[in-house]
Amino acid sequence: MPCDVDGFDLPPGAPPPPWEDPDPDDFGSFDTRTQFEFAEFLYKRVEMSGDSIDSLAQLLAALYPEDPFFRNHRDIYAAIDAIQQGDAPWIAFSVKYTGPLPTSGEVPSWMTETFEVWYRCPLAIFERQLANRDFKEEMDWAPKRVFKDGKRQFFDLFSGNWVWRQADILSEDDEMHGALLVPFVLGSDKTMMSVGTGNTEFWPFYGGIGNTFNSTRRSHRDGIALLAFLSIPKTTQQYAKSSAFRQFRRQLFHSSIRQILLPLKPHMSKPRITRCADGYFRRVIYSIGPYIADYPEQALLTCIVQGHCPKCLAPADNLDEPHPPRSAKHTETALASFGLKELWDDYGIVGDIVPFTADFPRADIHELISPDLLHQIIKGTFKDHIVDWVEAYIRDTHEAREADKVLADIDRRIAVTPPFPGLRRFKTGRGFKQWTGDDSKALMKVYLPAIAGRVPSEMVQAVSALMEFCYLVRRSVIDEDGLRAIREAIERFHRYREVFRRVRPEGFSLPRQHSMKYYPGGVEDFGAPNGLCSSLTESKHIKAVKRPWRRSNRNEPLGQMLLTNQRLDKIAAARADFTARGMLAGGLQSVPLPPPAPEEPTPVDEDNFREEQGDVEGPTCLGEVTLAKTYVRKVPRDVHQLAKYVHQPRLYELIRRFLFAQLNPDRADEYGYVPIAECPDFSERVYIFNSARAVYYALSDVCGVGGMHHERIRAMKSWYRGPPRYDCALIEHNADEPGFRGLHAVRVRLLMRFTYRGTQYPCALVHWFSAHGDQPCSDTGMWIVKPDWVPGSSQTKPSLAIVHIDALLRGLHLIGVAGREFLPPDMKDLHFSDSLDAFEAFYVNKYADHHSHEILF
Repeated sequence: MPCDVDGFDLPPGAPPPPWEDPDPDDFGSFDTRTQFEFAEFLYKRVEMSGDSIDSLAQLLAALYPEDPFFRNHRDIYAAIDAIQQGDAPWIAFSVKYTGPLPTSGEVPSWMTETFEVWYRCPLAIFERQLANRDFKEEMDWAPKRVFKDGKRQFFDLFSGNWVWRQADILSEDDEMHGALLVPFVLGSDKTMMSVGTGNTEFWPFYGGIGNTFNSTRRSHRDGIALLAFLSIPKTTQQYAKSSAFRQFRRQLFHSSIRQILLPLKPHMSKPRITRCADGYFRRVIYSIGPYIADYPEQALLTCIVQGHCPKCLAPADNLDEPHPPRSAKHTETALASFGLKELWDDYGIVGDIVPFTADFPRADIHELISPDLLHQIIKGTFKDHIVDWVEAYIRDTHEAREADKVLADIDRRIAVTPPFPGLRRFKTGRGFKQWTGDDSKALMKVYLPAIAGRVPSEMVQAVSALMEFCYLVRRSVIDEDGLRAIREAIERFHRYREVFRRVRPEGFSLPRQHSMKYYPGGVEDFGAPNGLCSSLTESKHIKAVKRPWRRSNRNEPLGQMLLTNQRLDKIAAARADFTARGMLAGGLQSVPLPPPAPEEPTPVDEDNFREEQGDVEGPTCLGEVTLAKTYVRKVPRDVHQLAKYVHQPRLYELIRRFLFAQLNPDRADEYGYVPIAECPDFSERVYIFNSARAVYYALSDVCGVGGMHHERIRAMKSWYRGPPRYDCALIEHNADEPGFRGLHAVRVRLLMRFTYRGTQYPCALVHWFSAHGDQPCSDTGMWIVKPDWVPGSSQTKPSLAIVHIDALLRGLHLIGVAGREFLPPDMKDLHFSDSLDAFEAFYVNKYADHHSHEILF
C-alpha cells in the first residue's frame, strides 16, 4: 500500500509525489548528452582500452582543434566515476580460521591466512532496483493469481504460491499490514570463470529483487546485479581432503553470505520506507527468496552430502522412491538427536555447518532452492547422461568398427542439418572437447532426428520425453495443462529410460535426474523456471566477470574488475535516470527531414547478414513479416527474364494467378485451376529480395520486455558468397485447428515485390509441403512432411504458388528423415545446403526454438 515519506497511508487514488529531479539539461558530470553518450560508447559498448582512447583523443584534437571535452582516458574515467546515480562502492571484510591449530608438525597455511571478501551493500543495490523508473511497468506490488479460461497460469515469481505463503505469514503481524514484500533472488556459480590473487579464488555472487517480471530479469539489465566475489581458500593436496579444511571451506561460504546480507536483516522484521519505481513510497519488508545454483552448490547451500537430494530425505542409492521433504525444522531436530557420523551416514546431513539462512527470518534453504534447468537437466541429464549412454549403447551392441560407423553417421546427420536463425552449426557433429551450456542446448535442437533409426524405438522415445520436459518447463507461461504435460513427460521418461539399463546396470539414482520430480512443485511455488535458471547468472557472468577480466592487465585483476563493474553500473543507472527524465529522447541533434523516398529503393551490394534473430524492444504488438529494406541489384526486372534468372519458368503464370486471387477474394480458392486467360495480364517490374524479417510474440525465446522476437527468412542464390539458401516457413490455413494441424509448411523459393494498378504487392514464391499422416511420429513426437509435386511429373515439377508476404507466419526448421540409411560420409557428396533437396521426407523441428515448440504440436 503506498504511503508518504513518513510512512502514513495515502488516500486511495492519490498521485505519487513528484520526483526531485535536477534540471532537464543537467547531465551531472557531463556537460551535454553528447558527452555522456560518447563516454558510454567508448567504455561500455566498444570497451575501448585506455591507450586506444588516448589515440582517439589525439586524432580528434588534430581534426577539431577547438578545446575537446576530454584529452585522454583519465578524463573519461573521471567523468564516469563522478556519476552519482548507481553509486554502490565496493567494500571488503576479512575472514580467518579461528579453530585450534595443530599441536605438533606443520601448520597448514590456510589456517593462518586471511581471506578477503569484496561486496557491495545489498540494501543499496535492491533499493536502486526498486526505484529504477525503467522498471515501472515491469514490477509486481502484491501477490497475484492469474487465470485464463478457468485455468491458473504461473509465470513471474509473484504468480506462485510461495509469495502468497510469505504474505500470509506477514499478515499475522499488525505492523506489517500494507507492507510491500520484496523477496530477493540470490545466485552463485562456482563453475564460472574465476579470478584469483595469490592463493585465493573468487567467484561471483548475484542478487536481485523478485518483484521484477521474469522478462526483466532475463533481459540483461539491472534486474540481477553483482553483489560480491566470494572467497574460496585453497591448500596443498596434502590437506585438501582433511575434514578440518573442508569444514572451514564450507562454513566460510555460509558465513560470507550471512555477512553480506546483514544490512537487510533489520528490514526483514520492521518495514523500511522506500521509494519505488512508480514514484510511490512504500513500507518495504525484505525476505530471502529463491536461490539459483547448480547441484554441487545446492549441496553446499543445504549442508547435505553429495549424492543426496537437497529437497527430500531419500537415500543416495534410492532417490526415486517417495520420501518426506527436507526442512530446516527437521534438520534442527536431527542435529539435536544424532551425532555427526549418524547425520552424515543416515540422513546425508553435514552437521558441523551453520547455513546462512539460520540467522534470518522466514528462510528455509531447502524450500528456497530453485529448479536449475541448465545444469541439472540440459548439461546434466541430457548431455552428461543421455548422450553418453546412447554412445555407450551403440558401442555395446555393435562391433567396434560398426559402432564407429554408426556414430559417424549420427554426426553426419547433425552436420548436414539445414541452417536456421539462432541454430549452432555442428560442422563435424559432436566432435569437440569442451562443452558449454550453449553447446548442449544447441545439440538438443537437432539430436532427436539424428538418432532416430539408429537406436531402439524406446531409446528415441526416452530422449523425446526428456526433450518435451525441457521445453515445457522452459516456457514463460505455464498453466494447469502445462503442469499436467510436465508430469506426463516425467512419467514417460522414467518408463522409457529403462532401455538404458543395459549400459547403466547400477540404475538411475542420480540427483540431477531426480530433480525433475520437483519441477511441477517449483513452478507452483516460484512461477516459470526460466526466470530463476542458472542461465541468468551465466549470462551475467559474461558482463560481470569475463569481460572485465579480459579488460584487466591480468596482474591482480580483481581490483580492476571491481572498478570496471562499478563504472558500468554507474553508466547504466545514469542512462536509466536520463531516459526516465526524457533527456535521451530523439536523435543527438536536429537534422532536416530526409527528402521524399524515390519510387525505387536504393539498392545495396549484398544482404545484411548480421541480424539473423534476436529481441525486439518495445511493447507487445501484432506480429508481421516484411521484406528486407533493400532489393537485390544487377538482376533482371522483367518478369520473363527474371524467370530464367531464378530458374522458375512458371513465374509469369503464377504472378497472374496470384493477382487473380488478390483482385477476386471471393474466388481466391480457384486461383490454382482457373483458366489462365481469366487472370490479369502482367508486365510490371519485379524487385527481388534476399530476406524477409518476421516479428512475432515469443516470450519464451530471446525477446524484448514486451515478448517480441525477430528472425530472418532467407531466399537467396548465394549465402555468404557460398551455396544458395532457401529457408522454410509457416503459413496459417485454419486458425480453428490446434498446433501444426492448422498450419502449412512451405519452402520459400523467391521473395519479391511489384506494383500493379497502383498497389504494391510484397509476396513470396513457395513450394508446398504436406503432412505425412494425421499425427506426429510416435517415436520422436515430431510431425513429418513431404514436398508436394505436380501430379504426373514424377517428382520433377514442384507444386508452387505465390502468396502475399502477410500469409507467412514465421520461419520453420525442417530436418531430413534419414531412417536406417547411412548418409554419404564425405561433405562433398552431401552438404548442409543440399539437405532440403536430398531427403524425401522431413521432420518438422518443433525443438528449433521455444516458440516452435509452442505452436508445432
